[in-house]
Amino acid sequence: MASDDIAQLADALSKTHVGDGELSYKGLGMKLDNAQSVEELVHEIEQYQGLRALRLEGNTVGVEAAQAIAKALESKDLLQRCYWSDMFTGRLRSEIPTALRSLGSALMGAGARLTELDLSDNAFGPDGVKGIEQLLKSPSCYTLRELKLNNCGMGIGGGKILAEALTECHKQSSALGAPLRLRVFIAGRNRLENEGARALARAFQLLGSLEEVHMPQNGINYTGVKALASAMRHNPELRVLNFNDNTFTKRGTLAMAQALRHLRNIQVINFGDCLVRSEGAVAIAAVLREGLPILKELNLSFGEITEAAALVVAQAVMDKPLMEKMDLNGMNCLLRRKNFLHCSDDEGEPEDEDDDDDASDECTEDDEDTDMVKENGVNGKEESPTKPKSSLYLCCFISDGVLKKLLSGSVLQSYCFLSTLLVKMGLLKGEGKMKKVSVVPGQLLCLEHAVRQDYFPCHHASLLHTFMSKNTEALESCSSARERLRAALEKRCHDQF
Repeated sequence: MASDDIAQLADALSKTHVGDGELSYKGLGMKLDNAQSVEELVHEIEQYQGLRALRLEGNTVGVEAAQAIAKALESKDLLQRCYWSDMFTGRLRSEIPTALRSLGSALMGAGARLTELDLSDNAFGPDGVKGIEQLLKSPSCYTLRELKLNNCGMGIGGGKILAEALTECHKQSSALGAPLRLRVFIAGRNRLENEGARALARAFQLLGSLEEVHMPQNGINYTGVKALASAMRHNPELRVLNFNDNTFTKRGTLAMAQALRHLRNIQVINFGDCLVRSEGAVAIAAVLREGLPILKELNLSFGEITEAAALVVAQAVMDKPLMEKMDLNGMNCLLRRKNFLHCSDDEGEPEDEDDDDDASDECTEDDEDTDMVKENGVNGKEESPTKPKSSLYLCCFISDGVLKKLLSGSVLQSYCFLSTLLVKMGLLKGEGKMKKVSVVPGQLLCLEHAVRQDYFPCHHASLLHTFMSKNTEALESCSSARERLRAALEKRCHDQF
């Protein structure tokens, strides 16, 4: 080893942080190619008694160097936290799995019980996941609480391998009476796509212990999102949910809204750049109305949400005592605490898309609710009045019976109905193909009558009023009935204050 190299290594090691059971070489930029290049580092590891955390991030480690470090770790049975992100810069992709296997074998041989493993920013692909597969299945990971694999390029194949490893780890640890209780999972920018997401969703559902899930930028669309949503509702302690920059559309957002109804501990929701669109935003607003009591942050930015839908969401968070930030950037709206700032008239209307399947979407509740709403109607028959005074009286009587049922369920159910109604009225642009309906004055008069009834909640009236006030030219053919409805909505909204 050249004297200059030795001097450089000695200088780097002099900056090493030691304390609290942690040995850190973080960010030293060392190029560790072989056993000679890590002699001093290995010596420090061997001499460190009670080593509980090892930070190697920000250096580049070759196969021989990794094997030498691994040998030093074979006696470190107290090691719990491995911070090994950004550790293979400039290395051949074929080298990384070998290096990881060496390090993993050392941990298993030492009998270490890990609580945190961070291998982010290593771009090792599916083969890299194979390099840690046996470690993840071993007793060394039965105690794992945080797994961070951000920006590793795992792809679909790597996602499936990872899901299988976590499933096996849970199975084996459960057999010993102490099941794996992973709390934090981070795997953004990994090109997992739908297949990888579905595989991981099955593992998440089995775990049931997650508190933070971060999976941004993975090319997941609504089918993968629906699988993840189903899994999330089986993790009741979830606090942070980050699926930024995937593609929800209406179907994925409705599935996530259903899941959020079961997650009362959620504090941070990041669905930014997820194309939730206005109908999805209204569904999220419904969940905000009836739950999520300790929510602190909500990000729905760049989601093609109209101004009216954004206002409905903003109104829904006003009573959240811990709310700190709501991000609707992309239509130039931002809410901080209880101050909603409207900065632009750009409503961000979505472009037409060929998404025929979305036209058949249903907003269904749990099994006990599905007998109430099917598509856009109601199951069940209402009795007819014996002596109707007029056709309008008859229509109002029938609509009362229908709307009482539709609005007596959960807020999410009723908001989904109102969202569909808004689309039919031309006040909201729906997703997918939907048959156009000609609105006549009698329909608006029936709705005006309904708004005045006790069964019609004030915040539902507020939702309708918000969309009508932001679409002043809509329903021009029924201008007189429209103004009567608008006046009834304003009065109803005023009554709640």
